[in-house]
Amino acid sequence: MSDQVNNHDVVIVGGGPGGYAAALYGASAGLDIALVERSKVGGTCLHVGCIPAKELLETAAVFRHVRDAAQFGINAGPPSLDWSVTLERKQRIIDQLWKGLAALLKGRKVTVYEGTGRLNPDRSVTVTAADGATTSVRAGNVVLAAGSVPRTIPGFEVDGRLVTTSDEMLSIDRLPTSAVVIGGGAIGCEFASMMADLGTRVTILEAMDKILPGCDKDVADVVVRSFKKRGITIRTGVPVRGHRPSADGRSTTVDFGEGESIEVQTVVVSIGRRPFPDLLGLEATGVAVDQRGFVQVDPLCRTTVAGVHAVGDLIATPQLAHVAFVEGMTVIKDILGEAPLPVDYERIPWAIYCHPEVAFAGYSEEQAVAKGYDVVTSKHRHAGNGRAMIIGDTEGIVKVIAERRPDGTGGRVLGVHMVGPWATEQLGQGYLAVNWEATVDEVAHFIQPHPTISELFGESMLSLTGRSLH
Repeated sequence: MSDQVNNHDVVIVGGGPGGYAAALYGASAGLDIALVERSKVGGTCLHVGCIPAKELLETAAVFRHVRDAAQFGINAGPPSLDWSVTLERKQRIIDQLWKGLAALLKGRKVTVYEGTGRLNPDRSVTVTAADGATTSVRAGNVVLAAGSVPRTIPGFEVDGRLVTTSDEMLSIDRLPTSAVVIGGGAIGCEFASMMADLGTRVTILEAMDKILPGCDKDVADVVVRSFKKRGITIRTGVPVRGHRPSADGRSTTVDFGEGESIEVQTVVVSIGRRPFPDLLGLEATGVAVDQRGFVQVDPLCRTTVAGVHAVGDLIATPQLAHVAFVEGMTVIKDILGEAPLPVDYERIPWAIYCHPEVAFAGYSEEQAVAKGYDVVTSKHRHAGNGRAMIIGDTEGIVKVIAERRPDGTGGRVLGVHMVGPWATEQLGQGYLAVNWEATVDEVAHFIQPHPTISELFGESMLSLTGRSLH
């Protein structure tokens, strides 16, 4: 029996980006919101994902700047790294954001229940606290936002030292001198880039035929060239077979491909994340879950049970915090009867924070052609951009994909793909162009300030009109 029963308009299980976005948005609309979280609000993104990973990548960026300062006439000498200070700074940022989020939820009068939430057949949620006490929370609507956990590989038991996932790697007590990163997706490339810049000898092992699958080939090729130039070994099309720890436990030998092996201090298993419905008790509720563990939903994130929605990493949509944000808001609009538009997952913005950074929205050239579009593309390289030269970072391109008009010029913008310095901050106008279904002529009309890296976007658009400057 529950110790008490509390009633609300909406109960949300999970306090990550999808959950807390739904809570804050719903509370601002006047709904009585309950949020159930078994750890700390903020979820994977804040505690073991986006925020800590980008802090470590920023540490790597500062290290590069100091190392290369002599080209600006600044003689700082070879930099050295105090990893403990980096970890302290990372945790300080996490704690500040976490406390700010907790205060924001409190200010919006969201009731936060600390404990594990389990959905019951009657749509109530039982919250079990750490001391075993239970509370029954009832609401007209339930939002499941339990998030995800790292995927693992048989034969690579995670011990947090020889074998880590992204979770453990973000708090590892020493930076390894050598590492294998299993998986060349966004997370794997971010870890590889960070470690290599800070002095680790890195090898990426990717089972597919290229790293950064899903990225436009021209963009991925820039990253590959940069990685190789910085000493990162990339092996694609190779499965991993297992690993053999050394007798002293200080290193391990990874077997991969056809009889190949490499000895390293640490293995980072970075093959994505799986949904985590494990503690929700869904098997007794009628909420359908597919064979991969994802909760099945319709375009408005409604599950197979009326009044129950699911968002974020729990459903088979891109596992991005900003996608979870908009899913949380969509659910609240649906609950309020506001007839929201479904999320257009083919046009969402993507951001990868390795060096060089990658950002894109819309179709790649390969995807657009596969969809049957007759396309025309334009590419402008950072090597000719004044601002890129000034900051000393000229690796990169901006590529625009548009529908081809009969005269060979560009029509509707189908995709914008960027790789290079600050690409993740540069994507905004490209994302808007894609999602507003703007034409090349419409976008090229607007002025880009000079000297900026954003001029590359403007030049790419302008050249697709049939005329160009540079």
